[in-house]
Amino acid sequence: MTNFIKKFLLIVPLICISNFIFCQSNEITIRFIGNCGFYMTDGEFNFYIDFPYKSGAYNYMEYDTSEIDSIKANAIFIFTHRHADHYSKKLLKKLHGLKFDPMNISELEKLGESIPDFEIKTFKTEHKIYGFPFKHYSYLIIWHGKKIYISGDTGDFDDLGKIKDLDWAFVNPWLYMNAQNEKVHINAKKIGIYHLYPYQKINREIPNNILILLNQGEKMIIPY
Repeated sequence: MTNFIKKFLLIVPLICISNFIFCQSNEITIRFIGNCGFYMTDGEFNFYIDFPYKSGAYNYMEYDTSEIDSIKANAIFIFTHRHADHYSKKLLKKLHGLKFDPMNISELEKLGESIPDFEIKTFKTEHKIYGFPFKHYSYLIIWHGKKIYISGDTGDFDDLGKIKDLDWAFVNPWLYMNAQNEKVHINAKKIGIYHLYPYQKINREIPNNILILLNQGEKMIIPY
């Protein structure tokens, strides 16, 4: 093999890498896993929201075991609360990475200190089981200048109704109906309605800015 060919074979991978770096678009990708569970990445940092949970808990969505196997190394896990359809202590024990929920909320609020161009605001929101309150938080993630709201299980829209210029608001159907009934506007470009039962039907006209999250694996892209 001539020296020219050797040099060429060394240079080509560098050109390919360089082109990839400069041509790739800046975007946040959000993939719906099930219930209120998401995988969210900007290509560098990997977040899981309300996942892993117990598959099929309370007759909500199941997921394939490949979802657990594909979890990124040293990911960041954020939970709204610890009910089984949002959180699995058993599965989390096997996973490495940072883990946040209402039990260490003060640590979660400092997460932006270690991640560039990232901030998370926490809201203590109501979630009752048989009339008894359960510790629950909703979140506003501001990442690369984009605003993403995560409701979790709450029907409480007080804080959500005050937030302006959201890029995505992910809310459950009872929160959305509560806001509609009280004529509270959700100020978001896009609204994702999640935490639906498998094969649940929505028998009404859906506005263009609303995505009904029944298709597990659905992806949402937020350019920045």
